[in-house]
Amino acid sequence: MKYDAFGNTGVYVSRLCLGTMTFGGRGFWEVIGQLGQETVSRLVDRSLDAGINFIDTANVYSFGESERLLGEALKGKRDKVVLATKVRGRMADGPNEVGLSKKHIFDQIHASLERLQTDYIDLYQIHGYDPLTPFEETLQALDDLVRQGKVRYIGASNLAAWQLMKALGTSDRLGLSRFQSLQAYYTIAGRDLERELVPLMKDQRLALMVWSPLAGGLLSGKFSRDGSGPEGTRRASFDFPPVDKDRTFDILDVIRPIAREHEVSVANIALAWLLHQDVVTSVLIGAKNMEQLDDNLKAVNVELSEDELQRLNEVSMLPAEYPQWMIARQGIGRRPEEPSAFDKK
Repeated sequence: MKYDAFGNTGVYVSRLCLGTMTFGGRGFWEVIGQLGQETVSRLVDRSLDAGINFIDTANVYSFGESERLLGEALKGKRDKVVLATKVRGRMADGPNEVGLSKKHIFDQIHASLERLQTDYIDLYQIHGYDPLTPFEETLQALDDLVRQGKVRYIGASNLAAWQLMKALGTSDRLGLSRFQSLQAYYTIAGRDLERELVPLMKDQRLALMVWSPLAGGLLSGKFSRDGSGPEGTRRASFDFPPVDKDRTFDILDVIRPIAREHEVSVANIALAWLLHQDVVTSVLIGAKNMEQLDDNLKAVNVELSEDELQRLNEVSMLPAEYPQWMIARQGIGRRPEEPSAFDKK
């Protein structure tokens, strides 16, 4: 296993993080996975044996069942992992059972701690934006939890660049704990993150945790352009996250021969491409069985050549949009050794 520094902290986390959406399978989450305690415990043990020290869950996954199963699996091993969970999603029918108010956050941290059988969370993340709660209230509540020792670090997920920067500015202005990470969707088939969020994260030294690195299974290589694929897969029953499928299959046409050259799966190359991006700290891998987990674990050892990376980047590159193309043009020649854009005319 390989490890990377986590944001602007002194903590190191494994480049692969075990995701737990497949744990449980209640309600909406049934289409993601329906793993019981025996399988969950085996997957957790295998991950720890492989060197993974980073595990991510959320209170909303199977309405607390994922946290409960994970807490049971980590009995006697809690000190071996950097444990992350999230808050924001609806947990019951009441009007205050959702969001990022101080009330909801305080109620949910205690419920998560109980289910996870621990007295602290290493990384407590907001699971998205709450348009009704000011960042000041949310960040004050999270800072209180850090000061109380119930949370070590705080992070965010699924925020726009302006929302994330506003939160960071609010923390700096009020002297509150700062987000150290963003958990976001990013794949070779979905590089939208690179427009605004990647420059922000590099500037602010934030860790990036990647969710759904295989685009809901579409980058597993098991699906064809005509829409056919194996039954019972997540993408077959839950077409998410949204992707440009024609573009994705063009990318897969480049990935497949590279996978054959390395004698690994198509999924391994998709994961390896992410691990070669310098903004990426850790990639979340989920699994429904040991075979999937073992295959995903191989990705950390795949070394792509410069030629392979260039081929993959060319087929997946985002089209230039304003103001990115203007920023790039105006940046030319700002170093003394570089000719300016006008010198090149």
